Amino acid sequence: MQRSLSLLIRPHLATRGFSTSSEKIVASVLFVRLPVVIPKIDPVVYAFQEFSFRWKQQYRRKYPDEFLDKSNSRGKGDYHIDYVPAPRITEADKTNDKKSLQRALDRRLYLLLFGNSYGAPNGKPVWHFPEKNYESEETLRKCAESALKSVLGDLSHTYFVGNAPMGHVVIRPTDKVPDVPSYKQFFFMSQVIATNKFQIGKCEDFVWVTKDELVEYFPEQAEFLNKMIIS
Repeated sequence: MQRSLSLLIRPHLATRGFSTSSEKIVASVLFVRLPVVIPKIDPVVYAFQEFSFRWKQQYRRKYPDEFLDKSNSRGKGDYHIDYVPAPRITEADKTNDKKSLQRALDRRLYLLLFGNSYGAPNGKPVWHFPEKNYESEETLRKCAESALKSVLGDLSHTYFVGNAPMGHVVIRPTDKVPDVPSYKQFFFMSQVIATNKFQIGKCEDFVWVTKDELVEYFPEQAEFLNKMIIS
């Protein structure tokens, strides 16, 4: 149940009023949870760092052994705590629970909703980003904030990045999907702040997905999404 839409990517020309025609405008939100652990180092990068470290060791300054003796460097009453890192693979990873934010901790997760969306073929529910038709809001960002607020209930754990959209596409009817209305879609970035759970509403279903999983939901928009989304 994914949109089969022909996308035409055009530069965003910012003008007061956003449009000079009757073409509809939709503000969508890429709501993202940033990585919460450091991503694993690429093997090539790790090999270079290891080589660089060993090379520098040849020219390092040598200190007396007694200066580096850790046992003598501790004061009386000091104690040592063994650091045990938390597991990178969580229970949500093992069960592939896409409704949980406690998965893919070293990746970004994006919120997708399943339900009614403007321009969906035959009016059927589809996967889409939080969105809202632009009406009388002061700015497009205000419209995007309203879209996200209608899904979360409030914006207390969100942070919108900038006032300008991060991407823009034009949706037009195609031979395969002739009943799709023509409209412009603007994407805004918002980040999850200080929480790991939301009460998602105003939809039939929802998922938190990585970039790789995201493009599987929108195969027709894969090229555009790969350009717009870094990781």
